[in-house]
Amino acid sequence: MARSLSDLIPNQVPELIAGGFQFTEGPVWHPDNYLLFSDIPADTIYRWTSTKGIEPYINPSRHSNGLTFDSQGRLIACEHGGRQVSRMAGDGVMQTVADRYQGKRLNSPNDVVIHSNGGIYFTDPAYGIEPMESELNFQGVFRINIDMSVELLLSDFKAPNGLAFSPDESTLYVDDSRRRQTWAYQLSPEGHLNNGCIFVDQDVEDPGNPDGMKVDVEGNIYITGGGGLWVVDSDGHHMGTVRFSELPSNIAFGDEDLCSIYVTARTSIYRIRSNIPGTKVL
Repeated sequence: MARSLSDLIPNQVPELIAGGFQFTEGPVWHPDNYLLFSDIPADTIYRWTSTKGIEPYINPSRHSNGLTFDSQGRLIACEHGGRQVSRMAGDGVMQTVADRYQGKRLNSPNDVVIHSNGGIYFTDPAYGIEPMESELNFQGVFRINIDMSVELLLSDFKAPNGLAFSPDESTLYVDDSRRRQTWAYQLSPEGHLNNGCIFVDQDVEDPGNPDGMKVDVEGNIYITGGGGLWVVDSDGHHMGTVRFSELPSNIAFGDEDLCSIYVTARTSIYRIRSNIPGTKVL
C-alpha cells in the first residue's frame, strides 16, 4: 500500500526554532549536532544548536545561499556575492573552488550537492546579479570534477535551483523555479545527465516556486514550493503539502536520527519530525 503524508509526518504543525532573520536559505546539518544556514541579505552564515541557540558562524559570507559538506567535512558554499562555489580551508577561510566557466564569470551559484565520487554539482541562476552583469548567456547546471575543471551539464533551464540525488545516486533531481517544475535525470557512470523528464509540476494556485529539496532513505523527495513543503514519493506522486506561516525556501534533515526536517522560511527556521530519516550529507 502506498504511503500517505501522515505516514511520513504524523504531526504537520511546524515548530519555530528561531526567527528575526532577513531571508534564510541553504540549511545543512553536521553530525556534531549543529545546523548551519545562510541569511542571504545579512551576508552571514549562522550556526544553531539546541544548547546555545543562534550564533554567527561566517560574516561576511559573500551572500551565501546553498551549503553542504564534502566527504572530509569541509563546508561548501554557493555565493551570490562572490559569484563562486567556495570551500572552507583548515584556517576557516572560504576559498574559491569555481568562479568561471570557459573564462567567463558564473552568474550566482545557488544550490550544491556532492556525489560520493567527489563530484560537486551546482546550479547557477542569475538571482544574485543584475542582468547586465551576466557574462554567460544561459543559467546552467554544472559539475566540478576532481581535477577542479568545471563542466556544463544543462543549459536549457529558465532558473535552475534546488538539487538532490536519489539514495542510490542513480537519479539527479533539479528544480526549475521559473517553470515551477522538478526534473529527474538518469546519472551515467561518467556523471552525465540523460533522459530528463518532468518529475513534478507545481502548476498550482498557491504562491511559491520549487526551490530547495532533500531526499529520505526511502527515496521520497521533499521540495519547497507552491504553498509549502511538497512531499513526493519516488514515483512522482504528490502525497501532500506541509503548510508554514511563511513560504519555505529549503530544508535539511537533522538531529542524531536524521528524522528532524529543518526548514528555512523567509525570516525564520522551523522544524517538523518525520518517521523516515533523510539521506546523509556527511
